[in-house]
Amino acid sequence: MEKSIETIWKEGFIKNDALVAPKLNDLYNQKSIDIVEKFKRMYKINRIAIVAFAILIIPLSYITRMIYMGIPMSLLFIAITIIAQKFSKQLDTIDKNTSSYEYLSSFDKWVKDMIAINSKLSTFMYPYIFIAMVLGFWFIEVEGNILGSMLINGIIAEFPTTSLVNGFPILLLIPFFLVIGILAFFGGKIGKWDINLVYGGILNKLEDLLSDMEELRK
Repeated sequence: MEKSIETIWKEGFIKNDALVAPKLNDLYNQKSIDIVEKFKRMYKINRIAIVAFAILIIPLSYITRMIYMGIPMSLLFIAITIIAQKFSKQLDTIDKNTSSYEYLSSFDKWVKDMIAINSKLSTFMYPYIFIAMVLGFWFIEVEGNILGSMLINGIIAEFPTTSLVNGFPILLLIPFFLVIGILAFFGGKIGKWDINLVYGGILNKLEDLLSDMEELRK
């Protein structure tokens, strides 16, 4: 019995050395490579931007008199760059000399591992950024006075009976730690949203292409 067109297409897709439907294999191979290469370019641009930010934030924070924010932020982005570079090296090790499905599946696994690590780091990263921003504003000098000291004195003057913890009004500490708690709780989700904002389009194409391949392989 002659093979159906659907069977021929499936066989041509599943077997790299098959003589049937070579154009279909070539199409999926090219699409797979295009998606990964486009992601690599975007990932590289993103890493370069992070490095540039880590370098430029020091002089910028000095100019704006927010050095206590600039230094922690620079250290953070240097750490992010090191982690991103590690993932970039792992991405380069994905073997292109496999079927398009295996190649794209390996890339999909790499993406999921990267997102998982990013989500875990985001739990600490966003509270860290908030603390760095608070430090930056806290130590700004306004007419020879530290802004943080002015804020404490203002709260104590307005609420003289407020409780103090190591010299800090409880009315100031409660919202401070509340924001940190919220950022830590939602940090993972914020991290995923951040990745989706940058790479969402290409990751959706990856998911669609893998779905098509898996459907053909059934």
